[in-house]
Amino acid sequence: MEIFTLLETLEDILERSKTVPFTDKAVIDKEEFLEIIKEIRLKLPDELKQAKWVKEERQRILEEANKEAQDVVKEAENRIISMIDEHEITKKAYEQKAEIIEAANEMSREISNGTKEYADNVLQGIELALEDALKIIQNNRKELN
Repeated sequence: MEIFTLLETLEDILERSKTVPFTDKAVIDKEEFLEIIKEIRLKLPDELKQAKWVKEERQRILEEANKEAQDVVKEAENRIISMIDEHEITKKAYEQKAEIIEAANEMSREISNGTKEYADNVLQGIELALEDALKIIQNNRKELN
């Protein structure tokens, strides 16, 4: 910034100036000093405009970075939610699998028990038929004797 250069020039003029004996006062070239102040006044609006632009640009960049950060956080949250949902779906699938296996095992036990009961009933029927046949045979043998 040129204003700082001009201010440094003013400081140099003051430091090089002759001092009035026994005081803090200095003798300076009034015209040179006023010329530099005039240049500062002329440059000041440009410098202020540039500083304002830099400040606004900085603010814009910060807002943009903040928005991008929020977008990244939101995307991460959505991914986490998606992963949780997938986990829940997987968990429910495993639960359903366990239920299906348990139902199939129960059905298998029922079929097995039904088969045994059917076989027992058939065998009982055959046993009764054989007992009846045996009685008939025994009665026929008694009659023969």
